[in-house]
Amino acid sequence: MTDAVIDLNADLGEGFGRWRLTDDEELLSVVTSANVACGFHAGDAATMRRVCEQAAARGVRIGAQVSYRDLAGFGRRSMDVPADELAAEVAYQIGALEVFARAAGARVSYVKPHGALYNRVVHDEEQARAVVEGVLLADDTLPVLGLPGSRFLEVADKAGLPVVTEAFADRAYTPERTLVPRGGDGAVITEADAVVERSVGMARFGTVTARDGQRIDVRARSLCLHGDTPGAVGLARQVRARLETAGVRVEAFA
Repeated sequence: MTDAVIDLNADLGEGFGRWRLTDDEELLSVVTSANVACGFHAGDAATMRRVCEQAAARGVRIGAQVSYRDLAGFGRRSMDVPADELAAEVAYQIGALEVFARAAGARVSYVKPHGALYNRVVHDEEQARAVVEGVLLADDTLPVLGLPGSRFLEVADKAGLPVVTEAFADRAYTPERTLVPRGGDGAVITEADAVVERSVGMARFGTVTARDGQRIDVRARSLCLHGDTPGAVGLARQVRARLETAGVRVEAFA
């Protein structure tokens, strides 16, 4: 593949009150898109404002990372939320973040579901439609970020929303091109060299080795770097440096 280009996104603002999980300021010096927690799985008003200001100052795109209402479970517990309620909560989260993005001289540039909601809308069409409805309520021009082949991106595309495919260098894949659930054996890849080389393979060739050894297609425009893993900032810097050395252009999609 020639003229490879990739966006680097990370989950930021995942603190609450005095508790902070991610090194937002340092990660914002590496990534091109920031998935900002909107208060439902993590984040609060002060944190959202701070991250938006820092992202805007660095020219990093601001994305709304929407979630189930699940602070206690960090949004990693699947919930059977009625579709109309979920749509309203998605719109609410986007609207809250938009206030702080605009105050910082920027805007919300895209939407990405978090955790259990992200995984649920890969297969669950009803929940996927609810998330898409929520995005449409907030802004019918917003791109959505998700897993290639997911019901979420299919529904969003049919609704006229711009869709952006995403890959994960530090997560194991099944042969079906879905993520191995967290808690599963080897679900999270922590070896730095492996994450770096997977990143280059995904960006340049659109492929990765699945858990069973198969090479699978994971062609994507954005690559997620998790900010809540040990040594996240150093790893993110290694990934970006290696991508650029390999001739991959790192730039935002929105």
